[in-house]
Amino acid sequence: MITTTRRLALVALATLSLAAAHTAAQAQEINFGVIATDSASTQRERWEPFFRDMEKKTGLTIKSFYAPDYAGVIEAMRFNKVQVAWYGNKAAMEAVDRAQGEIFAQVMYADGTFGYHALLIAHKDSPYNNLDDVLKNAKNINFSIGDPNSTSGFLVPTFYIFARNGIDHRTAFKTIRNASHGANLQAVLAKQVDVATNNTEDVGKLQSSKPELASQVKVLWKSPLIPSDPFVWRKDLDPAVKAKLKNFVLNYAKTDPEEKRILGVIYNYGGFRDSNNDQLIPIRQLELFRDRAKVQNDEKLAADEKTKQLADIDRKLAALSGK
Repeated sequence: MITTTRRLALVALATLSLAAAHTAAQAQEINFGVIATDSASTQRERWEPFFRDMEKKTGLTIKSFYAPDYAGVIEAMRFNKVQVAWYGNKAAMEAVDRAQGEIFAQVMYADGTFGYHALLIAHKDSPYNNLDDVLKNAKNINFSIGDPNSTSGFLVPTFYIFARNGIDHRTAFKTIRNASHGANLQAVLAKQVDVATNNTEDVGKLQSSKPELASQVKVLWKSPLIPSDPFVWRKDLDPAVKAKLKNFVLNYAKTDPEEKRILGVIYNYGGFRDSNNDQLIPIRQLELFRDRAKVQNDEKLAADEKTKQLADIDRKLAALSGK
C-alpha cells in the first residue's frame, strides 16, 4: 500500500520530470529573426522553405520572427525573444554591441561572391540621371532613404553620398522619409518619390522576377562593394544547438538542387561560409569615417571640442586597423 508521503513524493517527482521535459523542449525551440527589407508576407514567402529544411535537418523547432523594422529584430534578440537572425552588417553590429549577438556565418551569392552594392534609383522617366543631378536638385526632390539600421539603405549612402560632400541628408531634400528596400522600389515605380536608396540584391530580385518592372528603374549611383550579410546567434545559446545550426547552415545547398533553388528564391543566395565578428570591421570603419566627416564639416562646433571628437574617432579607427 502506498503511503500518503510516498504518493506525494511520486507526484512531486512526476511534476519535476514533466517540468524538466518541458524545459528541454523549450531549449530546442529557436526563434529566427528576419530583418524587414520587405513586407512580412514577402519575407515569409522567401524564408519559410529554408526554415522548414532547417527544422527537418537539425531536429530543432524553428519559429520565424518578422518585425516591421530592423530595430524590432535587434531588440527581440536583446531580450532573448529571438536567438538567431539574418541581418545586414549595420544591424548585425548593433546586435553584437547591444544584444549579445555573435556572427557565425556569411551568405554567399549564387555566383560565388560575398558582396553587393548600395544604389540610388529613380524611375526611368526621371530627369535625374546621376548623383550630381541629385545633389544639384536636392531641394526639388522627394527622397526616400532606408531603415536607420540598414547597411546599404542608410549607412553606406549617408557616408559616400552625404558625409563626404558635407551634406545633411535630413534637411537637404524637399521631403525625406525612411522605408524598406521593397517599399522604396514600389515608391519609385509608382513615382511617389523621385529618388530612393536601394541595393543590387533587391533590384536584382526584381530583374529576375519581374523584368518588365525592373526596366522602369534606372540606377543613378552605385557604391563600393559591401560585405554580404551575416547570420548571428546569441552568444549564450546552448553549444549543442549552435553546433546543429552551424553544421546545417555551412553545408546547405552545397550539392542539392532543391536547396539551391530555395536559397535562390531568398536573394539569389548560393550558400554560406564560416564567419565571425571580424566581418564587421569594414562596417565599423565606415561608420567612424562617416562620423568623422560630419564632425570635420560642422562649422558650429567649437575648435577644441572638434579636436577632441576627431581625436577620439581617430583613436577608434587606429584600434580597428590593428585588428
